Amino acid sequence: MIIAEPSKPKEKETYTQRRLRKEREAETKRPKSKAELARLAAEKRDEGLARPIHEAEPSSKGLKMMQAMGFQAGGALGKPEEQTTARTEPLSVQIKEDRGGIGLDSEKKRKVREAFEGENKKQKVEEEDYRERMRLEREERRLEAQILAAQKVAEKLEADTLSRESGKEQARGSDVDGKHQQDSSSEDDTPRPTTSRNASVKAPQSSLPFSQIPVLWRGLTRRRLTQDRERRMRHDLQQSLTRVPTYEDEDEDEDGGEQQQKLRRTAVAEQDAELDQDDAELDEFNAHPPMERLALLVRHLRDTWRYCFWCKFLYPDESFDGCPGLTEEDHD
Repeated sequence: MIIAEPSKPKEKETYTQRRLRKEREAETKRPKSKAELARLAAEKRDEGLARPIHEAEPSSKGLKMMQAMGFQAGGALGKPEEQTTARTEPLSVQIKEDRGGIGLDSEKKRKVREAFEGENKKQKVEEEDYRERMRLEREERRLEAQILAAQKVAEKLEADTLSRESGKEQARGSDVDGKHQQDSSSEDDTPRPTTSRNASVKAPQSSLPFSQIPVLWRGLTRRRLTQDRERRMRHDLQQSLTRVPTYEDEDEDEDGGEQQQKLRRTAVAEQDAELDQDDAELDEFNAHPPMERLALLVRHLRDTWRYCFWCKFLYPDESFDGCPGLTEEDHD
């Protein structure tokens, strides 16, 4: 005798349960979109490829034929002596989803690889060019600083030479004037004005025209005068002068009088006019490379004043006893 268990009374379905049930039923009846079908196909394909054939379909007719010919699960195809080098895994499947040719992907990869390699080469070349350019700029600045120092030395030596010559001329003129005064006093006691022969003495280089200043350090004088003119113009602008721009030095002696100021203004005006003119000789000298300009200055210092720019020494004779040579490398 079988006694059936009493059935549980059917519970009343709630609104939420009914809504979820209808959504599941509608989901099963709704046709899948192309994207969903493609996703499901891809998942099924990947799942099938991930499983070996002897596990996925052990009753496959093809697998049975291969096993009859000696194939073993997990091994490779071919003769036993070739099993060590043969492929044990099948070729991977690559789905082609675009409409390009078979070799298009390889061509794209090749172009991307060439572009990447070309960019790397270009970057390396740019880095090397940048380093070389910076090295040349540093070397050029160093040479320009040495040229400026050599020009200052040459200008000072030239000024000292002119000063000594001026002192000799003044001494000779004083002797002649003294003798002339003694002769005149013996003949006539009336005082007469003294005459001086200082007119033949050379003027300082700062007051000489640019054409008479050696071209080797003419650029130094030109730059100094240009800076002085700019300083005078700033001074005149600050003073709000309405007359012709002139610069009055605070340290200047006031006993010079009006005549000295006029002479100074005239000299300043002449210098300004010379600064505005083109100097073809100076431009030609500055067109030479810095190394050549420095070599010309060093050679001029040695030949004219027996001064070695690298030793920083004024030698007593032309033998230059103790000087290693002409170039900077010789003094290293």
